[in-house]
Amino acid sequence: MTSFNFSFADLFIYTWLVIPAVLWIVIKCVAIILPLILTVAYITYAERKIIGAMQLRIGPNMVGFFGLLQPIADAIKLLHKETIVPIASNKILFFMAPMITFCFSLAAWAVIPFDEGVVVANINVGVLYLFATSSLAVYGVILAGWASNSKYAFLGSLRSAAQMISYEVSIGLIIITVLINVGSLNLSAIVLAQSDTWFVVYLLPMWVIFFISSLAEANRTPFDLPEAEAELVAGYHVEYSSFAFALFFLGEYANMILLSALNVILFFGGWLPPFNLPIFQIIPGYVWFALKISAFLFLFVWVRASFPRYRYDQLMRLGWKIFLPISLLAVVLVAVLKLFRLGSI
Repeated sequence: MTSFNFSFADLFIYTWLVIPAVLWIVIKCVAIILPLILTVAYITYAERKIIGAMQLRIGPNMVGFFGLLQPIADAIKLLHKETIVPIASNKILFFMAPMITFCFSLAAWAVIPFDEGVVVANINVGVLYLFATSSLAVYGVILAGWASNSKYAFLGSLRSAAQMISYEVSIGLIIITVLINVGSLNLSAIVLAQSDTWFVVYLLPMWVIFFISSLAEANRTPFDLPEAEAELVAGYHVEYSSFAFALFFLGEYANMILLSALNVILFFGGWLPPFNLPIFQIIPGYVWFALKISAFLFLFVWVRASFPRYRYDQLMRLGWKIFLPISLLAVVLVAVLKLFRLGSI
């Protein structure tokens, strides 16, 4: 039987080396999560104002100057509403579902580089980590529909899960075309590989498919079939209210910001400026990153204000019969071109 000896030297190392490292990671996580939640709140405000302008309406304008306090008023309202739990529901899973969705939407940001060296975890398998977190987030949607013990919520969760899984296949294949050109799964390496030319120049058709698939992955218009009000009455979270609904709401918009960040990192140079000119180099990288994400968020809202909702059979046909064959063909063509450029063919 072995004994465990813990000396004062070990205690000193643990206190002065391990604990500061853990605290530093916590500080970095908080520095990302708090601005992200605030951004999510004001994306809802910006979305309502943009769609209002496109439809010749005013939008929020009563709470605060130009309605800027409307997101805070909405948050206070949600927090003060009664939490209604269906009698026949599975209580534990009912409350676990929104927490799973929200946590995994935030966990993905651990590997997103905001600037060179500005990332919580600069791991070499960042793309695989994103695949894992996005796949696990589906469980929150399925659990929400099943635990509610409502046919409408269950149908909404089945729709959403099938939709997310279907378009993740195309997204994964398109990311492979980017990885073939980079030769690394590290997201910072993907950005630095675009220092001369952004990948959108070489892979424009792939980016178009990736962006459309991002709309479907985030359950955004015109692919917001799980929330088809005419049939399912808000989809998988129809039985949720108060703070539990707020977690779903935050998770959905955080996922939209994440997909915008992935579009920027994979195809639009991440934190890199559009041109290697001294005047552009003055602006910090994280500012360029934020501006590009804002442009994509505007594009998400623009699509919502412009396009009608797809039918579910059209959604599945687009994913499996159009995007999947094109993505598979693109992987083969990009791989062949890469081998030809390296002189292996």
